[in-house]
Amino acid sequence: MELELRFFATFRAAVGQKVIEREFDAGTTVGEVLAAIESEFPEVAGDILDDEGGIKPQLSVLKNGREVIHIEGTETVMEDGDTLSVFPPVAGG
Repeated sequence: MELELRFFATFRAAVGQKVIEREFDAGTTVGEVLAAIESEFPEVAGDILDDEGGIKPQLSVLKNGREVIHIEGTETVMEDGDTLSVFPPVAGG
């Protein structure tokens, strides 16, 4: 299946572009996609997933615009044509 992966702010800089498309096997989970991103782009390795394979708490990861923590977290199954967006922590004042 084909997925669109979107990166913002520091993740965009590390990946080198805002949007990439990648092929994954049917039934691939959000956690597996995020692990593949960390493997492909060493600049973000350890910045997305914690030591237990969960999404670091300060990040926002959205499947088709919806926070995956409100679905099934890293166990959320991706489907062909889905978009996964990764946002780093945001600070403001």
